[in-house]
Amino acid sequence: MTEHPLGAIILTGGASRRMGADKATQLWGQERAVDLVAGLAASAGAALVISAGPGRLGLPRALDAAPHGGPVGGILSGLAWLGGRCAKVLVLAVDAPTLRLADIAPLLSAPSPGAVFAGLPLPMVLDPHAAPADAAADWPVRRFAERSGLAQLEPNAGSLARLRGANTPQEQAGLLG
Repeated sequence: MTEHPLGAIILTGGASRRMGADKATQLWGQERAVDLVAGLAASAGAALVISAGPGRLGLPRALDAAPHGGPVGGILSGLAWLGGRCAKVLVLAVDAPTLRLADIAPLLSAPSPGAVFAGLPLPMVLDPHAAPADAAADWPVRRFAERSGLAQLEPNAGSLARLRGANTPQEQAGLLG
């Protein structure tokens, strides 16, 4: 049933309490965060790009089975929506809109079942069949990654701030500056 080499899930279901506004619709320059992240996914070769969360953001979306239940809930909802149509899935957080293709290239080239960066649960690339059958929405992302058998790669030190993204207006200002 696999139709595409790569699909992408953008996690947009967070409450954005520390940011004070919806991170997905937050403007980064002249563009919304979700549009920047979707552009990155497309430039990485993702044929299907979806959001996982409640908002209508102009992308196909997978509603979280457990709204605000955590990022693994969004990952599981996104994987269910994709339904095995992609050989690999790139999972991106909407709060990292300054990521560059070079930042995630090591993840994209990792062999199956996929990879994450050491110390950073997102972004990740995984073979959807590697997701643990018993995964629960409230699992920490690190547990999901470990149980999926994802390799842990060392991130490039110059990309750490972009990989971490922004959860506060101060972090956003730092990434924009």
